[in-house]
Amino acid sequence: MSKILQKFLTKLIRLGDLEIQSASGAKFRVGDGTGPTSALRFTRSSAEWRLLRDPELAFGELYMDGGIEVVQGTIYDALMIASQNVAGPASKWVAALQGFRMRMRHRSQSNTKAKAHRNVAHHYDLDSRMYSLFLDEDMQYTCAYFEKPDDTLETAQLAKKRHIAAKLQIQPGQSVLDIGFGWGGLGLYLARYCGAHVTGATLSKEQLAIAQQRAKDSGLADRIDFRFQDYRDVPETFDRIVSVGMFEAVGLPYFDAFFQKIASALKDDGCALIHTIGNTNTPFPTNPWIDKYIFPGGYVPSMSEILPAIERAGLKVTDIEVLRLHYAETLRAWRTRFMARREEVLRLYDDRFIRMWEFYLALSEAGFRRGDIVIFQFQLAKRVDVLPICRTYMVEEENRLRALDGGTPQNA
Repeated sequence: MSKILQKFLTKLIRLGDLEIQSASGAKFRVGDGTGPTSALRFTRSSAEWRLLRDPELAFGELYMDGGIEVVQGTIYDALMIASQNVAGPASKWVAALQGFRMRMRHRSQSNTKAKAHRNVAHHYDLDSRMYSLFLDEDMQYTCAYFEKPDDTLETAQLAKKRHIAAKLQIQPGQSVLDIGFGWGGLGLYLARYCGAHVTGATLSKEQLAIAQQRAKDSGLADRIDFRFQDYRDVPETFDRIVSVGMFEAVGLPYFDAFFQKIASALKDDGCALIHTIGNTNTPFPTNPWIDKYIFPGGYVPSMSEILPAIERAGLKVTDIEVLRLHYAETLRAWRTRFMARREEVLRLYDDRFIRMWEFYLALSEAGFRRGDIVIFQFQLAKRVDVLPICRTYMVEEENRLRALDGGTPQNA
């Protein structure tokens, strides 16, 4: 069995330095010997067979269940080695599995309203106390914006909200639709510092309850309407529309419906900002482990899949920004905080859950550091003249907002 495993992993892992110990005790190394060494040990022979059958799915499962142990370095170190080898020529079996998942992605992402509700609940209706252990004070569960290398997570998350608000150039009294508003932090920011009237739509009951209480406690409830509602069912029109970290859950078959809804809900002189994880390479299937355990129905789209849907909806792209490595830094901060408070998480969930989340945060960070995964920010409008024609207005608006928000996080 060890020889079969060695042959398979030698073909799969060509870069890096990874030491493997089989369940029988045999050791071998794969990769080209460059970079830090990581070492893994299989605790049972059945784990080796599981990895051979479907490595992308089984690696995370085996780490969760104790079938694989890290004996040198961390699981992040091992995943960084693995991520270097994703883009290269994999074994024929792995390539066949990826091809099958690529062909099946429309079916796996058929996010009807009922399925979308279940998918959101799977991840976002976990105990909010767990999220509070590793997120910033404002509970921002999306990519932060690091203006300086030494920014804290709190500073970077405030900068993210400011950056998005500046691109929207909201005037006092304007209406804003926030699709998938999380725990309400961005909506509260737009109401407080931009004078907006914010409507938020979510499918997470856990997040809704907290966001509504935050709006009430902040004294902004008269300007904020957080709802349990599918974005497809929102009836009003708005001056501005924003969606941060929600588009990944729309599903490829629903891209047209999403942007058609943006177009119908946006006033003729309005603009929208869509912030989403994106793939800078050609389209690629969702990692099966992520799909099964973390974000069912999720998909990281390529720009070539997004832009045609925008065009078919009659919307104009007025600005595109690609945020590189900002999410990698965000995920590192989250993982560091999560593991530092492991004992507190254990009071809410079991050890398997902790290993699952450690793997998820490490896998995601590795993808943003070594893979083709970035953040896309699309600014959209129906007319080309609704915003200033030079991007300097964004900087000016950020400076104006920074003077208001103090440049430091403020709790609602």
